[in-house]
Amino acid sequence: MQTNLLTLALISACALAACTPAGNAGTAPAPMTDASMEMPEPATIANDNPSVGGAAMYADRDIVDNAVNSPDHTTLVAAVQAAGLVETLKSPGPFTVFAPTNAAFEALPAGTVEGLLAPAMKDDLAALLTYHVVAGKLDATTLAAQIAAGDGSATLTTVAGGTLAVKADASGVTVTDDNGNVANVTVADVMQSNGVIHVVDKVLMP
Repeated sequence: MQTNLLTLALISACALAACTPAGNAGTAPAPMTDASMEMPEPATIANDNPSVGGAAMYADRDIVDNAVNSPDHTTLVAAVQAAGLVETLKSPGPFTVFAPTNAAFEALPAGTVEGLLAPAMKDDLAALLTYHVVAGKLDATTLAAQIAAGDGSATLTTVAGGTLAVKADASGVTVTDDNGNVANVTVADVMQSNGVIHVVDKVLMP
């Protein structure tokens, strides 16, 4: 079906255009983490795994360890730690994470991030972060099939219980939250040992 082929092509194009290959296989030292996370063993870079923020991503590391290694996701990592979700996102999963960049958090109204990181807001922060997580490993090919089956839009149920609408058109792949906010997928198919990350340019709101 033409729609299926077009959607798959669009998502594949987004992944190829926005992502930079990590380079030749090799070994690299484990990323530094804080006391709440264990130091992983040295891992092997997957030849076909994209880099994020100029940093290599490791297909045999979990979501948290790779996020720690990304200079574009320091705010997200701090939020995951403050919300007490480190162990959850280091578990076998698998999970699909739509990961907002630092710039996405900076675009929120002044004081929003600082407020969410306050201890009293832990539950609200956890709800916000798990709204960016979907159970299962939904790579670009899987999402393309779901978009085609949904006549141009795939509805995903998040771990927080809300929904996200994923679409693809000539400009790329978008994710729309329950409030109508639209985020663009800027890096797709960053494979993890316990799922997949798709980098987005906006914080999604439940």
